[in-house]
Amino acid sequence: MKFMKDRSFYKLFFTLTFTIALRNVIVFTVNLADNIMLGSYAESAMSGVALVNQIQFLLQLLVTGVCEGAQIFISRAWGAGDNATIKKMVNMALRCAVTVASVVMLIVLIAPEGVLGLLADSKEFVSEGASYLRIIRFSYPIFAVTTALIVANNSVENVRLGFITSIGTLAVNMCLNYCLIFGNFGFPEMGARGAAVATLTARCIECIAVVIYTFRIDKKISMKFRDLRAKIDMSLFRDYLRKGFPVFFSALIWGVAMTIQLAILGHMGDSAVTANSISNTLFQIITVVTYASASCAAVMISKVIGEGREELVKPYARTFQLLFLCIGVITATLLFIFKDVILLAYDDISPESRAMALRFMSILSVTVIGTSYQMPCHTGVVRGGGDTSFVFKVDSIFMWGIILPSALISAFVLKWPPDVVFFILKCDQLIKCVVAFIKVNSFNWVKKVKS
Repeated sequence: MKFMKDRSFYKLFFTLTFTIALRNVIVFTVNLADNIMLGSYAESAMSGVALVNQIQFLLQLLVTGVCEGAQIFISRAWGAGDNATIKKMVNMALRCAVTVASVVMLIVLIAPEGVLGLLADSKEFVSEGASYLRIIRFSYPIFAVTTALIVANNSVENVRLGFITSIGTLAVNMCLNYCLIFGNFGFPEMGARGAAVATLTARCIECIAVVIYTFRIDKKISMKFRDLRAKIDMSLFRDYLRKGFPVFFSALIWGVAMTIQLAILGHMGDSAVTANSISNTLFQIITVVTYASASCAAVMISKVIGEGREELVKPYARTFQLLFLCIGVITATLLFIFKDVILLAYDDISPESRAMALRFMSILSVTVIGTSYQMPCHTGVVRGGGDTSFVFKVDSIFMWGIILPSALISAFVLKWPPDVVFFILKCDQLIKCVVAFIKVNSFNWVKKVKS
């Protein structure tokens, strides 16, 4: 059996993928709503908040990395019917995720302008961003709790929770944005600070809803508040560190690399900052299906291994690869077609920023095909099979050994234009497809996760 023919496989894949994707698109739309509304308010406010959103993106990668390390254990335990292990892993993921978020919050609490100053030269952008960051930083531990619990629910195939709560988050955020950014309905006109208050409020409401559901309503995990006081199982914790640390450090080096990429473009002119903000926000939204397919593949691969049905691993992996390629082609087409339409929403940016954003999005419409194949192959199939260190090695070599040095030389030594530098920063997405194809089809990535 080379490919899966069972309809239940495709039903589960598309149900999990599109439900997770809808949740993710709503999460990213919160940032897009901030961008569009602030873009109508002032370009400096939009670009300043875009700098802060890069910190949020880094935080999201780190917290997700912590939680995805636990996801492998939870999905396998779900397949094996081991509820005790699921509860222990949820407890560990919560503690570790909140710790990471608190460290990030402390750093930006101490030096908000200093951190943003590393990302851009413009004092106006940094000042606007700092006013937003001083408020939004308090949402970081709250976001960590929400993410840990949603990943845990996704791992036991309960994906509707994240989708439903995110709809509420988006609605609250957009309504409050309209009131607080522009001063409508008698509210004070707060600009970037208003967007921060709106997002913080929405995150708090989302967290409360997720906590109530997980601890009071859910019957799959059956988590209770008293489970949070349970003593950590050190044997399981060591296994979690052994398998989870490569996932976390992979997210860390990737997140730091993305921040450096923003800093490189941020020191190439205000138009590059604005264009990168618009194109990357759109890119994050339109690639949600890609990232969701990776999460889905990790859950499905981990579950069948946990059930002891390892004979399905090869047909699963082969079928996933075809699905990833199809998602990539569709995503690339949509990004290329709608890039001009999206820019109509940004009516207050300069002609230079608009033209550069179009060129950036054209580049992304090519490289996204590579992203849609190699990323879910690595972080979904390979990592779901238990080989959590491979992605860390690949990202370290490509990003830190090739891409960033090449981009730095191109930008500041050779003085090449931002468009060329942007392509250099994204070209690894195509190159890594070769590595992904060889690795996935070697089938040497099925590993034990518990010693």
